[in-house]
Amino acid sequence: MSSSPQSPCSPLPRSSHRRQRSMKIFRNLWAAVMGKSNHADPNPATVLIVGAGSTGLALAQGLRKAGIPCVVVEKYDCLDARSRDWNMGLHWGVSSLRSLVPDHMWDRIQSVQVDPHAPTAEHDSLNFYNAQSGDMMASIPVQYFYRLRRRKLRGLLAEGLDIRYGKELRSIEYSEDGKFATAWFEDGTSITSHLVVGTDGAHSTLRQTLIGPSSGNTQRLPYCATFVQARYSADRARYLRKLHPLYLAGINPAGYFSFFGMHDIQDPNDPTTWTFFFYISWHSPLEEQERTANWTNAQRLQQVKELSKCFTDPWKSAFEWLPDDHQVWYMGLSDFDPGAKDHHWDNHGGRVTMAGDAAHSMTYQRGQGLNHSITDAAKLAEAVKQFASGKATQADAISSYEEEMVARAGGEVRLSTVNTRMLHNWEKVQQSPVMRSGMTPQQQQQQQQQPQPQQAIHAQ
Repeated sequence: MSSSPQSPCSPLPRSSHRRQRSMKIFRNLWAAVMGKSNHADPNPATVLIVGAGSTGLALAQGLRKAGIPCVVVEKYDCLDARSRDWNMGLHWGVSSLRSLVPDHMWDRIQSVQVDPHAPTAEHDSLNFYNAQSGDMMASIPVQYFYRLRRRKLRGLLAEGLDIRYGKELRSIEYSEDGKFATAWFEDGTSITSHLVVGTDGAHSTLRQTLIGPSSGNTQRLPYCATFVQARYSADRARYLRKLHPLYLAGINPAGYFSFFGMHDIQDPNDPTTWTFFFYISWHSPLEEQERTANWTNAQRLQQVKELSKCFTDPWKSAFEWLPDDHQVWYMGLSDFDPGAKDHHWDNHGGRVTMAGDAAHSMTYQRGQGLNHSITDAAKLAEAVKQFASGKATQADAISSYEEEMVARAGGEVRLSTVNTRMLHNWEKVQQSPVMRSGMTPQQQQQQQQQPQPQQAIHAQ
């Protein structure tokens, strides 16, 4: 098994922590004394990427591969500052990621999978079960379905990049000559570049800077989910994994959706080292979400344990076997549609734009988010190469990128939200986008003439 890159947040001796704090204080004081920094014009194709998530890092690798200078800034002090990790599905976006990273990096993609010991199958399927009876409802075929651990993927994509931590975006200024954008940070420093790209996630500060704090927020939806990661005894782990070695989905007639899969297989021969990843989502009016906003972890765990009682295995036993103090993660669902009214932004002559969740956060029951985000990175890298080489003006290149991205990913935001609603309504489950078209991207569906659902899904 390949070792993961050393994290900037790896434990340090106390003396090292004190030195880090002292240096941070010194840097902040120096910035305050010096005022504006980075007055010198950057190189003609310099790009500033705000946010060191998977999208921003993939974009930075694509630019680095093309020889285009770029800097990535991240508001946290290191990549692993947040305790929570999760995994994501990459399928139709595989070719985009391969185009962005060097060959030697793609050769290590197996090391960031949930099971780094099992090569990704050329042909696989995501099976959907009636989560109450255990009957299979559908089997969705998929080619090269990668399940990637977010933390490990970011660690891999961060290699060789200029990443500056502790840089929380405050505002952006634009030069009068139409050439530059200067990003100002909460620590008083600034960086000037030709292009600023917001890849700072679903709750993007850059998006709110461009659109405004009201229109720039995500839209809260009347659905929520509780996520769990857990290990079990060897016998229990083997039992839970017997339906599928990596992933499966469940739809409960009571109005619940669920996912069950692996998160980390440290030793394939020792089931006690296997970490499982699973959740239940359900309809929850915003009033209910507000009323329970201050619930404790114990209350959230008790709530989802009660919900799981009407499930079959593996969900029922997986929840039942959790100790009462086990950590869970609860969150409401939300989306942001870049094509919606009042969501248009001024890119200031191509000097600022967005990609990934910052541009189009979507619900996850159809597994599209990472694929669109990585596709954004690939298409934006091409746009930058266009204006860096003089084949197009910067304004035209970025506007063309945005036009394609808004149509493609905005349509998927809307489709994914419809899919979420239908999957939580038993009467409409079979008409949901995932049941009719699997994980095929919306634009590909539209290009097919009179698509037949049975060509995408083998109903059981």
